[in-house]
Amino acid sequence: MTKTNVMRLLDKAKINYQGFEYEFDENDLSGTHAADFLSVPHRIFYKTLAVKDNKNQIFVFCLSVEDELDLKKAANVTKSKSVEMLHVSDLLKTVGYMRGACSPIGMKKKFSTFFDNKVLSEDEIYISAGARGVAIKLKTEDLLKFTCAEAKESFTASN
Repeated sequence: MTKTNVMRLLDKAKINYQGFEYEFDENDLSGTHAADFLSVPHRIFYKTLAVKDNKNQIFVFCLSVEDELDLKKAANVTKSKSVEMLHVSDLLKTVGYMRGACSPIGMKKKFSTFFDNKVLSEDEIYISAGARGVAIKLKTEDLLKFTCAEAKESFTASN
């Protein structure tokens, strides 16, 4: 398995993780595809979404692949007037990852990062390792601490 930057950062921080490779389809870069390929329950496979607010500030939201981000609720979490998804064409230059490979670890800058509070009920979760077709599993506590993320409720459409 090729080491990704995410893995190198975790190695440097002495954080344990397990890496997984999966086949990805250019037409389906969804986290549900990755979770299904790895036979992982959707509730413990997390996707990473980047949004920008009305002042062009960038925020990162991590939620299970079975959930959908509610932009109005996300704006409330960030105390912004409004937020919108970062355009796919802006992802790489802004956060350092392409669509289908976003990870809350190793972005170009430290952005405020929020996890759905459901993550607190899971000992370990899966996230992208920063490359298409590569995921990692690690302890939730380690991930939240390493990313300086906050667990928040009420930013998914299902809450």
